[in-house]
Amino acid sequence: MAEIRNYRPGDLDALYRICLQTGAAGRDATDLYSDPRMLGHIYAGPYGRLAPESALVVEDADGVGGYIIGPIDTHAFEKRLEREWWPELRAAYADPSGKQPASWTADERLQFLIHHPVRTPRRISEPYPSHLHIDLLPRLQGRAIGRGLIDAWLGRMRELGSAGAHLGVGSANQRAVRFYRAYGFQELEHIPPPFDVHYFGVTLG
Repeated sequence: MAEIRNYRPGDLDALYRICLQTGAAGRDATDLYSDPRMLGHIYAGPYGRLAPESALVVEDADGVGGYIIGPIDTHAFEKRLEREWWPELRAAYADPSGKQPASWTADERLQFLIHHPVRTPRRISEPYPSHLHIDLLPRLQGRAIGRGLIDAWLGRMRELGSAGAHLGVGSANQRAVRFYRAYGFQELEHIPPPFDVHYFGVTLG
């Protein structure tokens, strides 16, 4: 039996682990990075630290195996990242900008994002101010748990007063693209390569 519950501070390491183990377009990215926490520094850790009130996890007999995370206000969250999250990481990880991008390792590509984070376009974040990341380990997939997590999280966003939520998913993760379309998210736009990201949104009434 899997239980959806509120995030707790002790779940932070689980966020990092799950982020890595689903970080290759939904598949395990452990072999891709020298630093196993690098991916989580960008896509998981700051949400547990800076937006715990809107984080949910799913736990079964084997422990925490999935999460949904995301702030109520994307624009305000990105400002907090600049003040409270990126400075320490920038001191710890070098900016690879002095090297040719073609020579960057997988770790260095993420280091670049630490020093030069991607900002959400205001045309997305204004009508859909909240955003989310959701990841489930394989043992929890295909059991309607992902839908349950999104239902619960969107309910939380409504309670907190959000007008809408968005997410971005890479074209390589076609399973996720199909899932969000089937759930009822509206495809807002596709940003072509090298980013190759689909933005989806949902209005919260």
